[in-house]
Amino acid sequence: MIKIIFRVCLIATLMCAFNAVAEPARVMLMGTFHFDSPGLDVVKTEHINVMDETSQTYLIRLSERIAATHPTVVLLEFNPASHEKINDEYQQYLAGNFTLPANEIYQLGFRVAKLAGLREVHSFDEREVHWQGQRLMDHLSNHEPEVMQQLQQKIAEVTAEMQADHQSLSLQQLLVKNNEAKTDQHNMDFYLYTNAVGAGQDFVGADATASWWHRNFRMYAKMQQHASPGARLFVLGGQGHTAILRQLLNIDRRLTEQPVLPVLQGQR
Repeated sequence: MIKIIFRVCLIATLMCAFNAVAEPARVMLMGTFHFDSPGLDVVKTEHINVMDETSQTYLIRLSERIAATHPTVVLLEFNPASHEKINDEYQQYLAGNFTLPANEIYQLGFRVAKLAGLREVHSFDEREVHWQGQRLMDHLSNHEPEVMQQLQQKIAEVTAEMQADHQSLSLQQLLVKNNEAKTDQHNMDFYLYTNAVGAGQDFVGADATASWWHRNFRMYAKMQQHASPGARLFVLGGQGHTAILRQLLNIDRRLTEQPVLPVLQGQR
C-alpha cells in the first residue's frame, strides 16, 4: 500500500513538474464568414467583395500581423480529403505560380502560412458529422407550424442583419464583428432556440443541436491534436464553428488563447 501511494505521488509530482516547464500551446482562433460562400449555410446573404482593392490591402496587412505572432501550425476549414490538392496549390503559391482565389483559406490561410515560413497547411474540418436539422424541420412543419413560423422569422431577421452588414461595413469591421463575444452568443443561441422541441419524447430538437456540437467537438479534437507544448496555432474557420470552439478553448487548461481581436483591429 505504501509503495502504491509513493508511486501515485511520484507520478503526480512528475506531471506537475512537466506542466510547469512545458509552455502551453497558444491558439489564435479566428471566425469568419465564407468569402466565396457556396450557399450551404442556413442563413444566406450576398457577401462583400473581398477581391476589391480596399479589402485586398486590409487582407495583406492582416496576414502580416497574424504572421508576426509566429504561428507554427495553420489550421483551415477545408475537406480533409483535399489535403494533398490544397497543399499542392500551396506549393505552387510558394513558387509564385498560383493566383489566390477568393476563399478565405487562400486569402488568409495561404498568406499567413507563407509569411510564417511554413511548409504546409492543415485541415481541421469534419465532414462525416453534420447538423441533423432535416428531421427537426420535418417535425416542426408537421406538428408545430407556429414554432416553424417563428424559426423562419428568426432566420429572416438574421439574414436581413447580415445583408445590411455586408452592404455597409468594411471587411475589417465585418471580421471584427465575427469575433466578438456578442456575435458568438447569438450564433449559439440560434441552435438552442429549438432545443426543447420534443423534450421528454423523441428529443428531436436536442438531437439536432447535439449533432452540431458533435461536429465541433471533432473539429476541436483536431486542434488539440496539433497543440503540442510550445506550439502556436492559427485556426481559421467559419464563425458558426468558432463560436463553439472558442468556448471549448476557454475551458481547456492545456491550451491558451491568443486573442485575435487586437490583431483584426490593427492594434498589433
